[in-house]
Amino acid sequence: MNPLDRSIALGPLGVSLGQLLLVVAMIVALIVGAWMGRRRQISVGDVLFNALLFGVMAARIVFVARYWQSYDTFWSWLDIRDSGFEPLAGLVIAFIYLAWRFWRQPAMRRPLGAAVLSGALAWSMTAGALTLMTPRGASLPSIPLADLDGSPVVLPTVLQEVDQPMVVNLWASWCPPCRREMPMLEQAQRERGDVSFVFVNQGESVEVIKTFLQRESLTLDHLYRDPNMTFGRKVGAVAMPTTLYYDADGQLVDTHFGELSRATLDRSLERFAP
Repeated sequence: MNPLDRSIALGPLGVSLGQLLLVVAMIVALIVGAWMGRRRQISVGDVLFNALLFGVMAARIVFVARYWQSYDTFWSWLDIRDSGFEPLAGLVIAFIYLAWRFWRQPAMRRPLGAAVLSGALAWSMTAGALTLMTPRGASLPSIPLADLDGSPVVLPTVLQEVDQPMVVNLWASWCPPCRREMPMLEQAQRERGDVSFVFVNQGESVEVIKTFLQRESLTLDHLYRDPNMTFGRKVGAVAMPTTLYYDADGQLVDTHFGELSRATLDRSLERFAP
């Protein structure tokens, strides 16, 4: 599991560590840029914000261009809640914009260069430390779960029975993003016979789950309860929805924090292509 995709809770909100560290790096860059530019009365804040904006826009546009068939409407292209971005494309565009500003405004080079370098260092040092501290090859946990009839279930046993990659979705009926993505996941479960989809409800009673399924007209296979949310804590997901991708050997190969779209699901499922 990528340590930067682990989620943390900030009050009622949940954010991934990667998003939080990006904000920290931007703050560091702004502080250093303001300090370096004070003597020359030069502000680099607008340039940094523009570079971030252009990078995010480019990352989104390239992602949508790659997976446009997975989007139903034009408006869904603009819905960035699915975290559908191509980071490399964003970095390239941000670098081109910064290089242009370096060339056009020589007086800005020193404070802007110091700001960009400090932000990059802040990101690399924090992200690198997290990567080194995170164990490699996380396996599918053997946390006891239960089906809706109360029978005990452990996912490694289910994985052995199906003998194929597994997508584990952690959800709850009170979670709006969980409700929005559930019909799409139900459809994917019907269409993808080569991948097992597992739905692990976090902390809700059987009655609440059955009422939700009936109200939304959902039919889900491999639906289990995690009444004490032990599984969620074990995998580092403190906010929902969180979707985990395991290969046929039970090794975690990808994770997605937050709401899925069909496009972001398709991107992650590419890991399981023959």
